[in-house]
Amino acid sequence: MPTATATLSVSFAPSKKPHLSFCPFGATSITLTNFTSPPIRRPMTTSAVSIEKETVISERPHTFLRQTDGEDNGSIRSRFQSMILEMQESVCGALEALDGAGKFKEDAWTRPGGGGGISRVLQDGAVFEKAGVNISVVYGVMPPEAYRAAKASAADQKPGPVPFFAAGISSVLHPKNPFAPSLHFNYRYFETDAPKDTPGAPRQWWFGGGTDLTPAYIFEEDVKHFHSVQKRACDKFDPSFYPRFKKWCDDYFFIKHRGKRRGLGGIFFDDLNDYDQEMLLSFATGL
Repeated sequence: MPTATATLSVSFAPSKKPHLSFCPFGATSITLTNFTSPPIRRPMTTSAVSIEKETVISERPHTFLRQTDGEDNGSIRSRFQSMILEMQESVCGALEALDGAGKFKEDAWTRPGGGGGISRVLQDGAVFEKAGVNISVVYGVMPPEAYRAAKASAADQKPGPVPFFAAGISSVLHPKNPFAPSLHFNYRYFETDAPKDTPGAPRQWWFGGGTDLTPAYIFEEDVKHFHSVQKRACDKFDPSFYPRFKKWCDDYFFIKHRGKRRGLGGIFFDDLNDYDQEMLLSFATGL
């Protein structure tokens, strides 16, 4: 599997406004320009909130997969885990190089039921007020109601909890400069994993995720550039993806009480399994 990479560059052009570009798949390119204006600082809450039943560990493991899944058996699970581990390293390295001063702090954790994750946060850097890049690979059980609501048909009845596997990478970037937009992305893979002797719960799988941009100040050329990058990435796999996922993002981030959507939109998809699984893996990882 090709190594996922991220590339960020910065140039100083006082006569121009800040600019950011981002491609969520595989080779990531983020460009920020003109960070010469004085930053505006906002108060932030820095207290950590722990998730119940997580156990912090001193060293990250080689894999979060159970032995029954294998460490590198070519399965979708192992390949997706490899992608998010590589992407976290690549994105964090690129962000540190761009910031020039801030460094990511890392916490690794496990879960009694299986799996775990790695959380990385950069705070009070030269460019970024706060940036987080987190991955998780977890095993758990979902109530039958959630299973039916997610993907099961009327015939797929399940009387008890359904075991599942989920893996994903998520990031939120908040630059100090108010003219530079905040950015969010999240990509994930999900499988139900019912035992063979459990009736009424056939295995299901799907991909989900998306990328969106939220600026404090909107510039038309930024809107065009951001969405053109999203469209090119989607068009490599299916020309219907971009218009479909753009609308999905607009609807998903619509704020009803304000009558408008959050930020500039982007792409969003969930419960995606109506294409070949290998193609969707390539779409989600940029392979």
